[in-house]
Amino acid sequence: GMDDSQVAKTIVKFPQLVGYSLEESLKPKVQWLKELGMDDSQVAKTIMKFPNLMGSYGLEKNLKPMVQWLKELGMDDSQVAKTITKFPNLMGCSLEENLK
Repeated sequence: GMDDSQVAKTIVKFPQLVGYSLEESLKPKVQWLKELGMDDSQVAKTIMKFPNLMGSYGLEKNLKPMVQWLKELGMDDSQVAKTITKFPNLMGCSLEENLK
């Protein structure tokens, strides 16, 4: 997971994070990232690079469709996890407006 200094840096970067529900938004997204094959370090890097992923984007509406699209391009779970870790802002793109 993230240590205290990483959490503090992330909150400074994206203060809205403290307003999101731990149970309804944060935990389900962290769990989902882990189910994609990310380890704790990759999850922490992803959140630190793109903290609005945790609140601004819906799991069902935005994040899962993006992962499905990446898989349709031929990526396996490991490649998807690496791509999200390296380029988490990709998860904020609109499939219809930006990528298709």
